Amino acid sequence: MPKEERQGKKKKKNKKTSEKWKHYSAGSGKLERTKKFCPRCGPGVFLAKHQNRIFCGKCHYTEYPNPKES
Repeated sequence: MPKEERQGKKKKKNKKTSEKWKHYSAGSGKLERTKKFCPRCGPGVFLAKHQNRIFCGKCHYTEYPNPKES
């Protein structure tokens, strides 16, 4: 293959960090979790809070809140 037809290396894309330190709060000498762990994946995988559900991005576990009874 001639040099003119070759393509160069792809540029590296920077990833956003997970910022797991934001999921803990420090109080009275202990660390407390502010988010829930995934029941399927176990400790270390947090559930994301959305408007209408709680979701695990790794195994796609989803919890829906109970509908309000009127």
